[in-house]
Amino acid sequence: MASFTKSQIEKYASDLLIGLSEDEVKMIQEEFDLIEENMNLINKIPNIKDIEPQSFPFEMEVSDLRDDEIEGEEIEINTLLRNCDQVEGREVEVPKVVG
Repeated sequence: MASFTKSQIEKYASDLLIGLSEDEVKMIQEEFDLIEENMNLINKIPNIKDIEPQSFPFEMEVSDLRDDEIEGEEIEINTLLRNCDQVEGREVEVPKVVG
């Protein structure tokens, strides 16, 4: 794997309209070198290509959902609608928020 050069980093930053100082370019270069070093370590693991990737590392526990139970006193719909400014029948009118 070819490592990123200073000129590549500066070109990509320029393409993305990001102004980088010399210190920032050096820091990014060091980070890419570290990433490349870690990728090389992973590639050295024997039979790594035979291993199936894991998408989620934990076993999923599926539990049954509880039944909805109505508790307490039920409030009349007309009582609830009295709190709304715009009501049409049993529906509440809300302002349009998307053009």
